[in-house]
Amino acid sequence: MLNALSIRDIVLIEKLDLALENGLTILTGETGAGKSILLDSLGLALGARGDSSLVRAGQAKGSVAASFSLPKAHAALQLLAAHEVDAEGEIVIRRIQNADGPSRATINDQPVSLNLLRQVAALLVELHGQHADRALVDVAEHRRLLDAFGGLDEQAEKLGAVWKTLSAASESLNHHKGLMAKAEAEREYLEHAAAELSALSPEANEEALLAEKRQVMMQSEQYASALDDAETALSGEMNADARLNAALRKLERRKEGAGGRLDAVCTALERVLLEQNEAHRALDEARRRFEFDPKELEQSEERLFALRAAARKYKCTVDQLAEKRAGFEAELTSITDGGATLKKLEAAYAEAKAVYEKAADALSAARRKAAKGLDKAVLAELPALKLDKARFETQVLSDASKPGADGIDRVEFVVAANPGTPLQPLMKVASGGELARFMLALKVILAAKGSAPVLIFDEIDTGVGGAVADAIGQRLSRLAGGLQVLAVTHSPQVAANAAQHLLISKMEDVGGKRMVTRVQPLSSSSRREELARMLSGASVTDAARAQAEELLAGRG
Repeated sequence: MLNALSIRDIVLIEKLDLALENGLTILTGETGAGKSILLDSLGLALGARGDSSLVRAGQAKGSVAASFSLPKAHAALQLLAAHEVDAEGEIVIRRIQNADGPSRATINDQPVSLNLLRQVAALLVELHGQHADRALVDVAEHRRLLDAFGGLDEQAEKLGAVWKTLSAASESLNHHKGLMAKAEAEREYLEHAAAELSALSPEANEEALLAEKRQVMMQSEQYASALDDAETALSGEMNADARLNAALRKLERRKEGAGGRLDAVCTALERVLLEQNEAHRALDEARRRFEFDPKELEQSEERLFALRAAARKYKCTVDQLAEKRAGFEAELTSITDGGATLKKLEAAYAEAKAVYEKAADALSAARRKAAKGLDKAVLAELPALKLDKARFETQVLSDASKPGADGIDRVEFVVAANPGTPLQPLMKVASGGELARFMLALKVILAAKGSAPVLIFDEIDTGVGGAVADAIGQRLSRLAGGLQVLAVTHSPQVAANAAQHLLISKMEDVGGKRMVTRVQPLSSSSRREELARMLSGASVTDAARAQAEELLAGRG
């Protein structure tokens, strides 16, 4: 629900902190008092187009903050989590409008784009009125609303999964057909290319290995010379190994009588001899590694040059030659496997298509059945709203030639407000008041089926009074049993249904230099006085007060 609204320096509002309650909140006030300013302010917070003219005269900026509390699984919280915006059950939206033009938005103090703000707002609030953009008149939403009303969401979701399978099968089939067409047109080239690369048989990372091997072999003489120098230095001109061995044997013969004084020397000489032997072995191993056959160098060079020539020919790197070979062979296979792959893909597509068509037809039938139920429910609401001669119909137009993830149906709500007039889309209804009442009838039926948690109705009682206004008020009250509803009204019959009544007024500021808008929550007694004013006009009479008391008592 919308918990609070905080406005600073927007048009005539200098400072406003408004706590809102659950249920039905009614906003009333004389014409020009500022009711539209309050809705414009909330609209700004919800992503409406910014305008520097909204900033109160003489101020550098204006701001609006709206606080919402939501259940943990709400779609708005999931959307924010997907965009890495911290939110755990509470959302505080803030929009700051600068007097010099640009505006900025935050959610829970994290900057967000206007696009994300609008997406989140659409999940939180629906605005219904004579001139507001409404989800219920958006044809793209009608199918979703019908599915929600008929309990068809799960069936529609399953159809979407079937559509994905069909789309994948279609893509695979079309891709293979494309390969076949290309392969047939380039058959001679493909056969030559595949044979050439098959004979060459390129391997992964082969270029780097060959280049390294070639480099080593080309420098092997230098390596061998360096190893010979190391061997000479290690052995010395007079066979250092033999001299050390002789010295060690001579010391060992005298070691026993030396009382341990020669032990360390003998151990050190043994270690030197062992290290020398290890060094000789390492030198011998290194020489073997640098031995090469000139023919092997020639073969490596020829192989490397052949790979690089093939890479230039087929416009790829040497490491991509194996992938090129596999691609050529796959294209050839597409026309040389006797059509086996094509038949397999065609069978998979045909099977997926049959499953989809069956599921789409079943969903279409369920939608048509649900449409009749929705029509009946809406028509039952219309007489009390002074639309007893009106017609409402949910049109389900199926076109199997235009399948999609949502099925084959185009769903649209159409109405005729007066006898003898043709059914038309909702937005073409001539009277704004009639349109608003159609919206209310629909919303009463669909409220529990995927509605936003906050509904705002802007003067939907325009042009009606008495029993019709009373019926509107009762339906708003019914809606408020499961949702939070805010309604701007001039009708005392509607206002009498309020759980919270807010009076909007315009008055001079403390200095008397300019007008400011004030919003005041009304007590029981002040509610009666406001209803009496709405009933009688400028001069409130005792009769009006009595009638107001009667209206309030009837809602008790």
